[in-house]
Amino acid sequence: MINLKIVKHFILTLAMLIAVSGCASRGDNYDPVISGLLLTEPEPVSARSQLAIAQYTNYLYRAQMTDTERADLLLKRGFYYDAIGLASLARMDYAEAIKLNPLLAEAHNSVGVHYIQAGMFMRAYESFDSSLEINPEYDYALLNRGIALYYGGRSELAQSDTLAFLQNDESDPFRVLWHFIIAQGVDQETALQTLSTHREKLPNDNWATSIVDFYLSRKSESEVIADLLTDVSSQTQLNNRLCEAYFYLGKHFASEGNVSRAENYFKLSLSTNVYDYAEHKYARIELTNLRQERRSRAQ
Repeated sequence: MINLKIVKHFILTLAMLIAVSGCASRGDNYDPVISGLLLTEPEPVSARSQLAIAQYTNYLYRAQMTDTERADLLLKRGFYYDAIGLASLARMDYAEAIKLNPLLAEAHNSVGVHYIQAGMFMRAYESFDSSLEINPEYDYALLNRGIALYYGGRSELAQSDTLAFLQNDESDPFRVLWHFIIAQGVDQETALQTLSTHREKLPNDNWATSIVDFYLSRKSESEVIADLLTDVSSQTQLNNRLCEAYFYLGKHFASEGNVSRAENYFKLSLSTNVYDYAEHKYARIELTNLRQERRSRAQ
């Protein structure tokens, strides 16, 4: 159990440094001092995940089962591989599960996310389409298809998917954030107006609502970092929230053209080792895109 009083004091102090460093910024040449940001202890490899992988592997090699049963086990083992960062092994399990049982919506969705990370957008679209054909109610495939369209340069098409995903639960700040991130690439002013409208439906007691308020210039970076400590009871929960918060802070600064600051936030999101969170998965894409943008400017 972490000492929340000490951590909260530490974060509030560091958050003030973030705000000060932001005020001192002079364009993209400014590189935030890393000591002015909260560095979390990376999430350790889960013993539970490792044990589950060993058990599923044992069943797959030794037990007699139908193709459908084997596909279910491969899918579950793939989830655990993903959770500890073994992406290649996870992708192999998802692909094999689909061969054995093409009607696994979750497997099509999961392999689609891997296609996004690899920049194979056409295959990603096909995977999410398959997932939604099998289970039209599987709304995370809807979100991920929208994200694939976004990273594939089709933000206008992506908006319909993220809006439908948002409408399934308008009290979820992360659904609001993803729709805004994609919509602002089409029309910044309209996206901000829509964000303000959706903000009114969000619960004030959800820490992630403060990220929406930050996007609306109602809260500062320091307040976002302070708010994420609300009701934190473990290091794992803290890591999860930091992974999310740093990703969305990075997206904000990337949209403003502050590449150095955005890069640092994406690196911090990755440093949590929360491999199974969407924010962790897409932070590396963001870093790659920013580096490509930097190289293009230098030419």
